[in-house]
Amino acid sequence: QVQLVESGGGSVQAGGSLRLSCEASESTWRLAWFRQAPGKEREGVASMRRDGVKRYQDFAMGRFTVSRDSAKTTLYLEMNNLIPEDTAIYYCAADYRVLYGSAFELGAKEYAFWGQGTQVTVSS
Repeated sequence: QVQLVESGGGSVQAGGSLRLSCEASESTWRLAWFRQAPGKEREGVASMRRDGVKRYQDFAMGRFTVSRDSAKTTLYLEMNNLIPEDTAIYYCAADYRVLYGSAFELGAKEYAFWGQGTQVTVSS
């Protein structure tokens, strides 16, 4: 059982930045960020495999950067140029299975372990 603890959420104005952190109790093959806005389904934001390969959803390209620490147990999400549409609860997720491809790496149903989430609010 992997334990995940997110931190770093908060309230910012549009154009601002936030850095989210996710501490995992152990290293897994896949770590990812998801988000869920009120009334919407949970969606993938960015993922990073233990071999260093990263994937981003289109809305995150160029604004968000995902990274892992050298021990591979902490996942970060640097978010820049935030817009109100980025307002959501951001979740960290982990899975042991060695799977490849965006459908697996950014698909919520492909992750077994989830953090409690951290709120990000962007005001205009």
